[in-house]
Amino acid sequence: MTLSFSLHKQENGSNNLSSSDIQSFCQLESEQLTSQESIFFVRIVYFDCLLKTHQEVINYRQDQSPFAGKTLAYFRSEVWLTDFPPVFSLKKFQLKDFLSICYICPIGYRNQKAEYIQIITEEPLSESLQLYIQRSAMLLGKYVDIYLDYGRQKTEIHLLEDILHRVGHQLRNSLGLIGLYAYNLSLGLKENPWQEQARIISESIQDLDTNLSELIDCGQSVKLRVSLQDLRSLIVESVKHLQPLINEKKLKITIPNTSTILKIDRLQMKQVFDNLLSNAVHFSPNSGTITCNWQIFQDEVLIKISDQGPGISPEDMQKIFTPFYSRRQGGTGLGLTIAKKIILDHQGSIWAQVLPERGAQFSLILPRPRSR
Repeated sequence: MTLSFSLHKQENGSNNLSSSDIQSFCQLESEQLTSQESIFFVRIVYFDCLLKTHQEVINYRQDQSPFAGKTLAYFRSEVWLTDFPPVFSLKKFQLKDFLSICYICPIGYRNQKAEYIQIITEEPLSESLQLYIQRSAMLLGKYVDIYLDYGRQKTEIHLLEDILHRVGHQLRNSLGLIGLYAYNLSLGLKENPWQEQARIISESIQDLDTNLSELIDCGQSVKLRVSLQDLRSLIVESVKHLQPLINEKKLKITIPNTSTILKIDRLQMKQVFDNLLSNAVHFSPNSGTITCNWQIFQDEVLIKISDQGPGISPEDMQKIFTPFYSRRQGGTGLGLTIAKKIILDHQGSIWAQVLPERGAQFSLILPRPRSR
């Protein structure tokens, strides 16, 4: 007996899951189980992280009449669930006023409640069927884990979007006021040598406003402008913009000769590399080395950027992606927050770690387009 399944990633690059997706998956699981010998009832209980509540899927064998509402209420009360077996293990339970046999196979314990497959049979299950049910539970557990990860990412993205919009609104108000004063100042300094300085301030404010608009766009994943981009070229470009400070500190930057093509929003992803490399340069000692490296896999690429600086303290490690928390003097504390938001929007992941030999390393995983 085998169980075939597919956790399908949509061709447009998004992994958008919904409550109906996991419900459909559980329904398919229950139908496959009730098609097996002697199993006439299956009930699957799981936690829906988007709805923030436990849900159930019920399925009967084709020749089985549905249970009365009182019986289903008894199942849902879980008063019969007197023991909590290990995850993916099969345990027999005695049900009140039931001659049939009940089995439970937990798929997890979340939010102080069990998630499980409940099976009612006419006779004891064979060893092969027990193994089949356990494999089915493992498969379902894996799908639920993916769904939970997606739910956590979605919650985190919404939080970051809200922060970026609030910060953007506050900064835009301040920039507008400064821009107005600069414009009025330039008008009042006609034929004065300081008028040119006021004009430069006014133009700089316009540039900052444009950058701020791009920053706010980072808070809206629907505005990703993805295209095929060369990874190495993008990092080399970020390094070039930091070259004056790199030369001042006499730093060495190592970059692999190999590369790969990514389907990304070029402007936003460059902002990620600008931030990570800028931090690495800032914290590197004079004459230190910054190492950029990547490993290319079939569906993704693992990128690592490391320095030889003081590393990251345990306290900083807990807060490093928290908005407004900065280890750099004069820093806004938004750089790494925005970087994480961009990576999540690209269906990737990012994390930091301390290197054993000294220094910090930021690692990120990004999906690669499949070759046709």
